[in-house]
Amino acid sequence: MTRPSVVLVAAIDDGKYAHGAQRGRALERLGCDVTTVNVVERRGPLGLFRSKDLRQRLERALGEVRPDLVLAIGVPELDSAVVEGLKGSAGGRWVNWFPDDLRTVDQAAAVAWPYDDVFVSGTDVATRMEAILHREVKFLPLAADPSVYRPVRARGQQYRANVVFAGSATPRREALLQHVVEFGLALWGPGWRSTSLRDYCRGESLKTEEFVQAYGGASVAVNIHHTADGSEVIEASCNQRCFELASVGVLQVVDRREDLDRLFTPEDEILVFDNALHLRRIVEDALQDQTAVERIAQAGRQRVLADHTYMHRMMTVLGIEPELESDESEGSDTSDEPVAG
Repeated sequence: MTRPSVVLVAAIDDGKYAHGAQRGRALERLGCDVTTVNVVERRGPLGLFRSKDLRQRLERALGEVRPDLVLAIGVPELDSAVVEGLKGSAGGRWVNWFPDDLRTVDQAAAVAWPYDDVFVSGTDVATRMEAILHREVKFLPLAADPSVYRPVRARGQQYRANVVFAGSATPRREALLQHVVEFGLALWGPGWRSTSLRDYCRGESLKTEEFVQAYGGASVAVNIHHTADGSEVIEASCNQRCFELASVGVLQVVDRREDLDRLFTPEDEILVFDNALHLRRIVEDALQDQTAVERIAQAGRQRVLADHTYMHRMMTVLGIEPELESDESEGSDTSDEPVAG
């Protein structure tokens, strides 16, 4: 049988965009021949990207492999006119899986229309984009590769802490995390050393292995989403961290999102807070009940293995009926070392 040929257009690095490579590996594990066009590969020192260069590299890849599927992960650098032109010459099915939330949905919609299928990571994003595009937009939440985000033994004292948050500093995150400082807070990520919580920052790097180590050494892992500035609306989409923390097998305490109940069972697989005082109470109670912490953390990881791996997501994109019998094909603790592509 001929292996499906896929061109994956995505941002890939060892930090913020590590999941780009993980999506490619999921496709390969499903039997696809994958050619990757890395969006961040040719960005300049200021992070600016030369869109002409991306088009040339994508044209070259399309000419070499004549893919059955072109899968873009967002990639706003590919404007709609470029996609329309390349589709006409290359053929194949063109799909975009947008990781955007409500903050950037309008920009995503502006480049979405030429794709044959559009997937988005939140139900609210799907509703907004359908209203703009006047066509079906499919809900496909983010996920994790449990062979990368897996239970680990923390290497060294710097990775051990009662309460951990790893992610960039924002005023909202700073205000919420102020309420759990006394329980033994450790912060990782850019920007924290310029905030009132600077003394709790243990490192600014967010490379994948450090992310896994930092959360793997936590008793309680806090997840606080980005939100639209000034908005009081509870958004729906769940971030990448939501699945990655569950996959690491630590107790996750996350701010409420409308899609959470579709993806996890609150109280059994994940804990959800509504405000700063609620966050404080949940963290304090969790640190006094290690049995419950371990039970919920393990249930969260099992939910990822059952429903939320990148192989599950790529099967949806490829139109394959789920037949994963266990976690061995992607989530085995021995299939890959915890490093990013």
